[in-house]
Amino acid sequence: IDEIAVSKGHRYLTIVLDLKSGAVVYVGDGKGADALTDFFKQLRRAKAKIEAVAIDMSQAYISAVKANLKDAAIVFDHFHVIKLFNDKLSKFRRDLHRDAQKVEKQVLKGLRWLLLKNYDNLDDKRNEKERLEAALSINKPLATVYYLKEELRQLWNQPTKAIAESFLKSWLEKASSSGITMLIKFARTIGSYRTGLLSYYDYRISTGPLEGLINKIKT
Repeated sequence: IDEIAVSKGHRYLTIVLDLKSGAVVYVGDGKGADALTDFFKQLRRAKAKIEAVAIDMSQAYISAVKANLKDAAIVFDHFHVIKLFNDKLSKFRRDLHRDAQKVEKQVLKGLRWLLLKNYDNLDDKRNEKERLEAALSINKPLATVYYLKEELRQLWNQPTKAIAESFLKSWLEKASSSGITMLIKFARTIGSYRTGLLSYYDYRISTGPLEGLINKIKT
């Protein structure tokens, strides 16, 4: 389940995709729980047995799924988790840039896209790794936030759920003890969504296929 902004962002649609068939099975007007009311009625009439639902961490979607699909596992989409972290990271960099001295300002300027890129996607021909590492070397808090972002990406690449659970526990402890307010708050947030994050290891699904469809719709 995910939403799409239409009419230049003035209107929203909620789209439900069947991950097995790839078919759009419902389009609701608006976003949030109300947009799914008719969909859940259809499911009840069809006596459908839903095992798992991939959503972002929207409280409206969480509440709607829990209320109407009590036996279904909720799987929080990893794309949205990293996107949320990247949003926090961008703001963190802006705040550092605002308060930085002149020399450091020059280093932090234009760094945003390098910070948001996955480290293994940095372009060697453009010296992106060297530029990023030079900036991180003179700002320890920024380096801590960036490297914890890269580490968090590995949560979905663990061999078993038990190892993933241990990995997440370790990551949360590092973030919580970092002394960086942004990391502490983020750790508190995703710590409360632990079950839905680890559900990925029971049902390896995401909103990825729907994201691709939404991009086609926008085009």
